[in-house]
Amino acid sequence: MADQPRRPRTLNDARSEAEAAFKRATTKVADAVPKTTAVPGVREQVTLRIDQDVLEHFQAGGPGWQDRINAALRKAAGK
Repeated sequence: MADQPRRPRTLNDARSEAEAAFKRATTKVADAVPKTTAVPGVREQVTLRIDQDVLEHFQAGGPGWQDRINAALRKAAGK
């Protein structure tokens, strides 16, 4: 008897209707979210995993290694 639910579930029961209403209210619409544009000169802090040898290559040049990595990424991105 434990295998049988206490009452049969139907598609139009109150729980299903509540779940459907929740999904409609919380689903993001891609068009409704404004696309942000990059502001020149403003940088965003991120965490990035880089191979040790690549990191050592940029750090070997001394201070400014983060700027050099940024420049290399901009060049690779065609910016």
